[in-house]
Amino acid sequence: MPGMYSGDDYDLAGFSVGALERGRVLPRLDVQRPSDLLIGLASSGPHSNGYSLIRRVVERTGLGWDADAPFEPDVSLAEALMRPTRIYVKTVLPLMKADMVKGAAHITGGGLVENPPRAIAKTLKPRLDWSAWTPPPVFDWLQREGGVADGELRRTFNCGVGFMLVVEPALAPAVMAALLNAGEEAFVIGELAAA
Repeated sequence: MPGMYSGDDYDLAGFSVGALERGRVLPRLDVQRPSDLLIGLASSGPHSNGYSLIRRVVERTGLGWDADAPFEPDVSLAEALMRPTRIYVKTVLPLMKADMVKGAAHITGGGLVENPPRAIAKTLKPRLDWSAWTPPPVFDWLQREGGVADGELRRTFNCGVGFMLVVEPALAPAVMAALLNAGEEAFVIGELAAA
């Protein structure tokens, strides 16, 4: 992260370790088929990705970090851009335990271009419907103020989709109902197609 560290600065990160039975490992590439649906779970903003670009955009605008966010009234720019990353385990884990999910991808660095293929069989490709959801206003602001092309925006940011599930079409209504009942904002964002 250019410009963030100097001298004796350091970055402290944490992680957790778990165990998983072999037969329950995702993605389940052998059962994925064309027409399987891609379900997106809403993000809370940029999450923890694209901050070198975000800092350049903010610098370009000349706004201070304590200024009101132009895309979110009554919230400082820093607060709006640094909203904590959403964690999806509590709502997604029950679906995985119930064998309702064929694949999953946390949309991190690499955005909606590089992350979904990691959860999909090589013989298939994601066909996203970019009009299926409305990204939070922060992404439109970053694109407009930074002069960021669509491809770069989609490769850098989650664009409003923080997590993606691959689901059999017959199970999609039950998966959507479970997600919505758990308080998630979820939407079908596309489907799998032959590569």
